[in-house]
Amino acid sequence: MRFPWWKGAKAIESRRVVSSKTEELETAKEILAEVFQVRLWEVEQMLLKRLEEQSDHQEYQEGQWPATFCLGE
Repeated sequence: MRFPWWKGAKAIESRRVVSSKTEELETAKEILAEVFQVRLWEVEQMLLKRLEEQSDHQEYQEGQWPATFCLGE
C-alpha cells in the first residue's frame, strides 16, 4: 500500500542549531590550537585560566570605588 503524500517526502538532515558566536569561538579555539601546536582541551584550559584572572582583577578594582557617585552638593 502506498500513501499519496509519501511520494513527495524527503529525508531531512539533522543539523545542530549553533549560534554564529559559538561557531566563531570554536573556530578561534581551533586556530589557537594550530598556532600554538597544542590540543583543543589545552586551549580551553588557557582561556578558562585567563577568564579567572580577569574576573579576580575586576573584583579587586570594583572594591576600590564606591557603588554610587555624586558630583558635589
